[in-house]
Amino acid sequence: MAVKTIEWRDDSVRMIDQRLLPQREVVRIYKDYRGVAEAIRSMVIRGAPAIGVAAAMGVALGLRGYSGARAERRFDQVARVLRATRPTAVNLAWALERMQRVFASHRELDADRLFRRLRNEALAIAREDVAANRAIGSHGAGLLESPATVLTHCNAGALATAGYGTALGVIRAARARGKKVRVVADETRPFLQGARLTAWEMRKERIPVTVIADNMAATVLRAGAISCVIVGADRIAANGDVANKIGTYPLAVLAQRHNVPFFVAAPLSTIDFDCADGAAIPIEERSPTELTRFFGKPITPEGVEIFNPAFDVTPAELVSAIITERGIARPPYRDALAQLRTAGGVATNAV
Repeated sequence: MAVKTIEWRDDSVRMIDQRLLPQREVVRIYKDYRGVAEAIRSMVIRGAPAIGVAAAMGVALGLRGYSGARAERRFDQVARVLRATRPTAVNLAWALERMQRVFASHRELDADRLFRRLRNEALAIAREDVAANRAIGSHGAGLLESPATVLTHCNAGALATAGYGTALGVIRAARARGKKVRVVADETRPFLQGARLTAWEMRKERIPVTVIADNMAATVLRAGAISCVIVGADRIAANGDVANKIGTYPLAVLAQRHNVPFFVAAPLSTIDFDCADGAAIPIEERSPTELTRFFGKPITPEGVEIFNPAFDVTPAELVSAIITERGIARPPYRDALAQLRTAGGVATNAV
């Protein structure tokens, strides 16, 4: 990507403001953790892996200049504020827990060395995310024929991660192998991540992309125009149930109805092994204004009730395969994902 989603520079965190794409490419600079928290909450940055990286960097910013007992109180405060920003994406909590372990192991250091240690851990999380995405792409590319047309929902590309992407990473890897792949992107109401962000990424890299309204997916699938569906995930339960952007569940139902494979691409950090199934996944509800207004203009009658869940849960039985950095898991997911979890492990039913 010509523009980095998130990076650490000069002891500040820089993020492209995804609310303004594709019309404007604006980079925001944050020098304190509260600014990072607000960027996550207001969707300057979004996508489960990306907000995990942002949270880790926010911790480093928040602990700068602190040591001893003051640092312990400060860490609790910083983590609490960051954790409250987005409840569904498990990568955020995963990153905060990883930063907490590093803090606990180095709390005796002076303020400068403690800050450097936390900063280095946040940078390691960012590097590892890019590496995981590339591995996901490599595993997933083998699932695509040539030519292939991939239907995707929301944005699971470089903008949703520290770089390269999960679902779009599979497409990038397939193209790098010389496969002819084109993309059909759901617009993804109400925040339009597909129309604004996925289409923007694909155009940047000259990958053919067609944007459709969400309610056109059934027609496109019935026409036989789609080779497979690939989406990302914000949290995957231990049994393989998948929480992703609202609209993913009906897309999975439609894919099964039309015998089209439905793939989920996500790093292992997105799998919540403490969550038994999708019923236990918290679903964020966002501001009604995302539905009542369109680019600042009112589109609904004043005073009507609004229901605006940001995510839905796709049952595991509708998922053809889950593509991770350690391999491709297929049903039964509880066993397959548990095997992938082990260090260096590969699921026995992986391909």
